[in-house]
Amino acid sequence: MTPQFWLWLGFAGMAAGAAAILFMGKRRTHAEEADTIIHGIVPIIAACSYFAMATGQGSFVLPAGPDAADTARQFYFARYIDWTFTTPLLLLGLSRTAMHSGMRRPAIVWGLIGSDLIMIVTALAFGLSTVAWIKWTWFAISCGAFIAVFYGIFVQLREENAAERADVQSAFRRNAVFLTVVWCIYPVVLLVGQDGLGILSPAVALAVVALSDLTAKVVYGIMATRETTRAVDRDLAEGRATATPLRRAA
Repeated sequence: MTPQFWLWLGFAGMAAGAAAILFMGKRRTHAEEADTIIHGIVPIIAACSYFAMATGQGSFVLPAGPDAADTARQFYFARYIDWTFTTPLLLLGLSRTAMHSGMRRPAIVWGLIGSDLIMIVTALAFGLSTVAWIKWTWFAISCGAFIAVFYGIFVQLREENAAERADVQSAFRRNAVFLTVVWCIYPVVLLVGQDGLGILSPAVALAVVALSDLTAKVVYGIMATRETTRAVDRDLAEGRATATPLRRAA
């Protein structure tokens, strides 16, 4: 299958996923409304990115990496624009799950988003670099920022999540593990893809990234919004003040 196939598949999958999340998501409470909008916007942004790449507007040709066998490569800069907006939104949604009863420590969220943006910008610099020592220095910095994101999720957010009831803690653990496992695929693809060592063919690298994107943005988005709905169902059943309905439940 050609690179174009995977780009158009990414566009179609993201568009359909956005429609599904926005249709399935509930808006009975502030929590449900916010999570539906957050997780619905993520694949909309990604769909725009994939459309740009599929039509040739989201990439340009660069010399191949210093350790690659090819002489040139297609550099898909649109995916970094996508990640700059979508990954902070995903982290915001995960933070809202962790602190379901109220955003008690916004500084943790800002720290997560800041580390995430450093990771993406330095990964972009890695992809643009053609000098070996500069390229791999950027890659190392990006991996360091990635570790900082993990610290924020599994140490700081988990500490805050410990104050929530058992079902919310379980939801956070599921979401955190699912999202981070998928995210771990990206640095590996950057390392062995055309922007790095050039081991993977362009079609295979695009296939892996497209399928990972669909999993992280659509599958995870549906899962996260359903987790929020289940938590709010219990809030409403118990008459919790934080779940005051925006409108009458259907």
